[in-house]
Amino acid sequence: MKSFQYATAASPVSARELRGENGRYLAGGIDLLGEMKEYIAEPNILVNIKSLPGLNKIERGAQSWSIGTNVTIAELENHAELKSIFPGLQQAAAEVGSQQIRNVATVGGNLAQHSRCWYYRHRDIQCLKKGGDTCYARHGENKYHSLFTGNTCISPVVSNLSIILAALDATVTIQRGEKEVRLTIPELYAKAWDNPTSHHSLEPEDLVMKVEIPVQQRRSAYLQVSEKSAFDWALVSCAASAKADGGKLSQARVVLGAIANVPHQAQAANELLEGKVLDDSLANQVADVILAKAQPLSQNAYKIQIARTLIRRTLAQLKA
Repeated sequence: MKSFQYATAASPVSARELRGENGRYLAGGIDLLGEMKEYIAEPNILVNIKSLPGLNKIERGAQSWSIGTNVTIAELENHAELKSIFPGLQQAAAEVGSQQIRNVATVGGNLAQHSRCWYYRHRDIQCLKKGGDTCYARHGENKYHSLFTGNTCISPVVSNLSIILAALDATVTIQRGEKEVRLTIPELYAKAWDNPTSHHSLEPEDLVMKVEIPVQQRRSAYLQVSEKSAFDWALVSCAASAKADGGKLSQARVVLGAIANVPHQAQAANELLEGKVLDDSLANQVADVILAKAQPLSQNAYKIQIARTLIRRTLAQLKA
């Protein structure tokens, strides 16, 4: 790790000024410090944003819930009212790392974390995502990589929260220069679909301020399959939400994680669920639509069957 300066910001304006041209924001910091140890990231200053006022609050408004960027994953996991209203959010939070990690990891950090691809993380490999000309995973070790991608890079999105927040139609408020910009979850990751060097659509100077989840009478659920039962990344994850009235679903969303470089959903699958009573046949049809264009590689075709099973099981929780 190269030497760096450290400063604590008192406001978003001072955070941006302190960051300068080659600084990085630091809150939970686990992912960033890992990159620094591997010489992938070499900022000249870390700007501590943990003390920024108001960004560690969970608040309920008339139209939406507001979750500050510095709220920890453990706070999401243990918030009784959020668990009651958005059970899928609590389920996703509970799958993040270990309890020790959840105690310090933040909402903003989870959304903004970078690729876990071992080629990207290797200090001696200049892969496509680091500005090279080759995605080594395509013809190498790709067991954990994407089934869908819009560019040559096949590194999947790894944020648990992004998957459930996409299913809940959440928006993310970004401080971008002098302006506050609101992005949907698909917009927050859209750049990663087209640009192999991008992990998300955030610019280096962007500061995530909060996440807003609309107040709505939706049921939600999140499930993932990992190689280990705890403290492990998802092989495949699935989030779903829908209103259920008289057994019929409306405003349904089904989103898959760890299979694409963005939270993956198919609008046709959401529309297929509209006004329908959920049964096994319908759940299988939804899985067929979502996975129709999957392009498995030499070592990750197993993800297709896991995704099918998770889609069925996650949708089944909406009937409970």
